Amino acid sequence: MTITNPTTPAAPVSTVTEYDVLKPLDTDYYAVFADIPAADRAFLDRARQFSEEVLPEIDDAWDKAEYRLQYARRLGELDLLTDGVEGPGLTPQSKLAAGLVTAEVSRADGSLGTVIAVQGGLALRTIAFFGSDEQKAEWLVPLARGEKLGAFALTEPDHGSDSVGLATTAVRDGDEWVINGHKKWIGNGSVGDITVTWARDEQGNVRAFLVPQNTPGYHAETITGKGSLRAIHQAQITYTDVRVPADAVLPGANSFKDTNKVLAATRLGIAWAALGHAQAVYEIAVQYAAQRVQFGRPLGHFQIVQERLTEMLAELTTIQLHLRTLVEYEEAGTLRPQQASLAKWVATRGARSIAANARDLLGGNGILLEYGVMRHFADIESLHTYEGTETIQALLVGRDITGHSAFSGR
Repeated sequence: MTITNPTTPAAPVSTVTEYDVLKPLDTDYYAVFADIPAADRAFLDRARQFSEEVLPEIDDAWDKAEYRLQYARRLGELDLLTDGVEGPGLTPQSKLAAGLVTAEVSRADGSLGTVIAVQGGLALRTIAFFGSDEQKAEWLVPLARGEKLGAFALTEPDHGSDSVGLATTAVRDGDEWVINGHKKWIGNGSVGDITVTWARDEQGNVRAFLVPQNTPGYHAETITGKGSLRAIHQAQITYTDVRVPADAVLPGANSFKDTNKVLAATRLGIAWAALGHAQAVYEIAVQYAAQRVQFGRPLGHFQIVQERLTEMLAELTTIQLHLRTLVEYEEAGTLRPQQASLAKWVATRGARSIAANARDLLGGNGILLEYGVMRHFADIESLHTYEGTETIQALLVGRDITGHSAFSGR
């Protein structure tokens, strides 16, 4: 008698599902930006074009910690580097357009959003605010076009948030200034052309100097080992008897109040960058929830996932409402620095929270660069710190609320 075994079921075929999660969804639940003027829309469209150009390559650049200078040049070609700064030869750009550009470029990548903050928000703005006519004629247009790269050197190894403790010195010696000191975390400081350097003169006044990066005694070392903003280089700079001509000083910069005018103008830009990151990770999570199947159905069918997406959308919408309100104040000239501080506080905290939820929702895939969330999550940490940490912003607002300063000795 022949005994036959029952037919053995075929083993399941193993497949690897690919998820398409990086498309922009233009989430605007309250239609906060539905009425963007045509001129502002043109800037935003060019920023979207730039984002689409760099997205296929940016993970590789970030992973290798490479600052691909052609990206910075391309931003200049598309006229996206001015951050709304006004000056001879610069294309007029509204505050709203500048914010939308920063958000869109940051939605693609935080390092490239930081290029705008450094090149336009800080270096270009300082020269436009305080430079002589000759300095503006020489530098504004090349910086705006990305033909020259600029740096803004204020932060020092021992003076970050306490930047009023500025220790770098500038001493007049005949027809020259001699600069000595150290700077840290200076974007473009080791790969650019000119560094706007803040230093104290012999009378203790805070002055700004244009220092070509090839000047003898200027030594800039790219900071390595970063876990955030890996596709742009920051530098640690040592100035050893750096000599610049007398006309290298920016005549309009004479005190820390002038320095703070630049910082206050850029603080809202950090909130716009946080919006771009927040929108990116939220939209990745939405698309992933629609495509990822677990326990026989897409993640978006589960109650807890819907609740998390709702929480994320509420935080994103809050950031949008803050920025649309404050950009109107900025356009009207009524924005107070403390309001910008609160916006940065809200935006970076919100972006951090949304990114944490998105990373969790994506599970193991959430730590892979190809899905975008981990890169944005890491980059948000830098936004949370620079241009004033969360704690510093809270203390600035707290002083405004109570009338009492929590800063020691001030």
